[in-house]
Amino acid sequence: MVDVEILWEAKKISNWVKEVRRDFHKNPELGLEEFRTQEKIISYLEEMQIPYRTIANTGLMGIIKGHGAGRTVALRADMDALPIEDKKNVSYQSRLKGKMHACGHDAHLAILLGAAKILKSKDMYLKGDIKLLFQPAEETVGGAKPMIEEGALVDPQVDVVLGLHVSPEINTGCIAVKYGQMNAASDTLTITIYGKSAHGAHPDLGADAIVIAGQVLSTLQTVVSRGADPRRSAVITIGKILGGDQNNIIANKVEMIGTMRTLDQKTRERLVKQVKEIVESVPKAMGGKGELIREEGYAPLVNHNNIVKLIENNGRNLLGENKVRVNELPSYGVEDFGYFIENTPGAFFQLGCRNEKKGIIHDLHNDLFDIDEDCLATGVAMQIANVISLLNN
Repeated sequence: MVDVEILWEAKKISNWVKEVRRDFHKNPELGLEEFRTQEKIISYLEEMQIPYRTIANTGLMGIIKGHGAGRTVALRADMDALPIEDKKNVSYQSRLKGKMHACGHDAHLAILLGAAKILKSKDMYLKGDIKLLFQPAEETVGGAKPMIEEGALVDPQVDVVLGLHVSPEINTGCIAVKYGQMNAASDTLTITIYGKSAHGAHPDLGADAIVIAGQVLSTLQTVVSRGADPRRSAVITIGKILGGDQNNIIANKVEMIGTMRTLDQKTRERLVKQVKEIVESVPKAMGGKGELIREEGYAPLVNHNNIVKLIENNGRNLLGENKVRVNELPSYGVEDFGYFIENTPGAFFQLGCRNEKKGIIHDLHNDLFDIDEDCLATGVAMQIANVISLLNN
């Protein structure tokens, strides 16, 4: 199909794709709870006569087989919602209290199903296979690794993996690409400070865990500014502090929980080491004790430049020269799509969903977040163009 035909095909099923998206939006499910979502996807795949199997508990993997030998291209969409109350006044508002598709995963699912619907109808013209990866738990424990461990990228071996994410920073009808590093790695830091209780009137008889924690917190601010190579930036944020029992008692324990974001593994390990040294040495010097538990989060997302170039070219041909933005800087947000392309070529790009005239301006993870549904046809068309470029050229 030429570009104009791809857009026409996508717009032809746009109402169907919108209804699919709205159904998911009304019925959001949190990570590893996507059972209803899984059942709905199965019903769509069966209707399209696309073979599938369950994977990673609530995930799914479908396959569209072409009619000639060639590459295997995988398309990935995440499935889970967030524990946020949906405060939009729309007909498709979430029916489940305290749960909402505030990150656009409902749109990602609908786009993948729309692309699958069209690609399945054209399978006799395709050289190679298409894997459809419906991934759970992106927002929580990360469903990408379990899917890979259970064979999502083998049998047949996947040659390229493609993914997208809606972006309220970009106008509908546009996309953004990023060469190389697109997202940071993340680590959760849990710091426990132990002191010694005493009456507030006799601080000399105790070791104040709150004062010690304050000193640790202050010292941590030097890790990035003085411990990291200034050419390789990083972020450390302590977002939660718990400690103390009474207003007149010296606290014997404080817990601090935060996140660290880095762009490369060398900086990541160096900063963890420095944080550990601060957490252990500062309390010791003040008569207390400190412990650090580091929980490794997602790996960095690093795009493969040849695939980014293909997406950029398709965007310019399909949408127009001025509809494609090339981002210069990476994001310190995380995205577990990076696991899919650690050892397999692939790329992730952003799909504009902003429309100020319609009042669609709210950020991801906001209780008023929504998308301009016209972006769905753009996403479907882009993924079809990308697949065809990879399979038939």
